[in-house]
Amino acid sequence: MEDESRLSRTEARGVRYSRELEGHLTWLDSFTGAALGVLAVASGIYTYLGVSSLLDDTGALSFFAAMAYSVAVSVGIFVFWSYLMRLLPAVRTAGARIGLFLSMIAGSLAIIAMSSWLNAAALAGSAAVEQHMATTVQNYQGALEQANAIAVASQGLERDVARVRQSFEDLSQQEATGQLSGFAGEGAVFRLLRQKSDELNALESQIASQQPLLDEAFSRGNAILSRMRALTVEPGAVDPRSVQFSEEAVQLANEITRLRQLSVAPLVIRAANDLQRSVVLPELDGSTAETRQNQSATMNSVLTVLGQRADTLRQAAEAVVAMPPPSDTTYTPISTADAVIRYANNFVPSWAGAIAIDLLPAVLVFIVAITQSAIRSGRERAATEDLMTLAELRAAVRALREVESGLDRPAKSETPPTKEADESAPRRNLSAVDTGRPAE
Repeated sequence: MEDESRLSRTEARGVRYSRELEGHLTWLDSFTGAALGVLAVASGIYTYLGVSSLLDDTGALSFFAAMAYSVAVSVGIFVFWSYLMRLLPAVRTAGARIGLFLSMIAGSLAIIAMSSWLNAAALAGSAAVEQHMATTVQNYQGALEQANAIAVASQGLERDVARVRQSFEDLSQQEATGQLSGFAGEGAVFRLLRQKSDELNALESQIASQQPLLDEAFSRGNAILSRMRALTVEPGAVDPRSVQFSEEAVQLANEITRLRQLSVAPLVIRAANDLQRSVVLPELDGSTAETRQNQSATMNSVLTVLGQRADTLRQAAEAVVAMPPPSDTTYTPISTADAVIRYANNFVPSWAGAIAIDLLPAVLVFIVAITQSAIRSGRERAATEDLMTLAELRAAVRALREVESGLDRPAKSETPPTKEADESAPRRNLSAVDTGRPAE
């Protein structure tokens, strides 16, 4: 008896718990549909803004196209989550739950594909385009600095050329006093040394003439970069700024190309090769055979030194040429939707908000499913008659009386009721209602 009474108390608590949850669900159902509608409409609005940013035309046809797409998205979101909110909590078998859960995942992916990324474009599209412009400015700045570094390094070859030129001038001065070949004056060796020193002097002057052009190109490039940075952070619509940004990017690319062309390293390499190969040997002008022999030996030594100096210049110039060139940077205008996808890592909050507004009903589906499961667990140990409310019991009694009245009418029409039957009929009907057994 104690077990039965304990069980009945547990069943009673479970029934009360289930009825309490049902009351909450009934109240929540009164505005759940409206809430789903608001979420669907909000998603449709942002989807409309995202679609509008992708359409080039601004006429009536584009307006109706964007509107039709956003309405279709709103209706699809509302119907999809309404189906799941009703069906997923109601099914009881594991197979049905898994099937509906997989359907929910597939539908969520479809919603993200057709709506969420457009919502993100509407929320952060302009900022994403500005991020693309800022990234392009950084790339152009790196390319400009690298091109300038190569040009400056090539200008540094001027010192190497000056050092070699000065060495040949010093040797020519020594030859003029007769310290090299023993023949004082401006003889054959002197003329050879002056020939090469003049060539190097011309190369040095040509390198020096490039410096103002290099400084001017670098200054113009920095000025263009400043204007591009200003366009990146300037308030207002992003589309006109993007067009002007493209024009500035073209000019900056030209300046970077000009800096690359101003590098004199290839010129120094060619000059170093010519320094050794294109040698015009003057005629030996010594008065005696011994003097001419000394001049010839000195000229061979000069040619050896000339080859060594040429190799030194060539190696220095090749080191400049071997420097990594500036990366090829080209600004490509990009739509807001493409920019949001490309720079998604920089706009995680916007993506989270865009996805949440579409997939928030999934949380409601799980809440209702968990609540329905709790209601079923509270009822499963109680008998069916224990689950009836007072209103349901009264309705059942009325229905039973109507059924009995319908069964008694044919009997009254065939046999006239006697006085004893009239007095006993109410007692039979009442006993049937009270005991739950059919009247005898």
